Amino acid sequence: MTSIPIGVLVISDRASQGVYEDRGGPAIEAWLGRALTTPWHSEKRIIADERPLIEASLIEMADRLRCPLILTTGGTGPALRDVTPEATRAVIERELDGFGEEMRRASLKDVPTAILSRQIAGTRGASLIINMPGKPAAIDTCLDAVFAAVPYCIDLIGGTRLETDEAVIKAFRPKGA
Repeated sequence: MTSIPIGVLVISDRASQGVYEDRGGPAIEAWLGRALTTPWHSEKRIIADERPLIEASLIEMADRLRCPLILTTGGTGPALRDVTPEATRAVIERELDGFGEEMRRASLKDVPTAILSRQIAGTRGASLIINMPGKPAAIDTCLDAVFAAVPYCIDLIGGTRLETDEAVIKAFRPKGA
């Protein structure tokens, strides 16, 4: 079986300049490494908080690299340079509000500032794009909260089928899907 490309887009001025060690990208990759049984590889980029750069990276991952899943980390707060949701909205065709709602709900159990998070999700062609927070613990919380719906969503939009380790996360698919 061919290894499936999964986009991991780290959005951080400091990490992109080498001033700060990226911890969000490795947290996403580690979670996926535990959860997925389908062979996959990371198409990882570390870029600055620049809307045109974020948009171009998402388009490259969806259209050229054909990543069925693209997870971003960083740039979802209320700070002036946090533009990930705006860049994501500019490139997606359909927004899936439930992902952001559920990630914030799950995160509120741990931290009251989760209401400041503006992460969204949506589709572009056969790619599902989900904005994740920047902190590793928050990434785990958010992926735990929404990932059961991710494989079936990707099926519905015509993306490559992803299988999960049910001991980590049980993907929901209707009978016969």
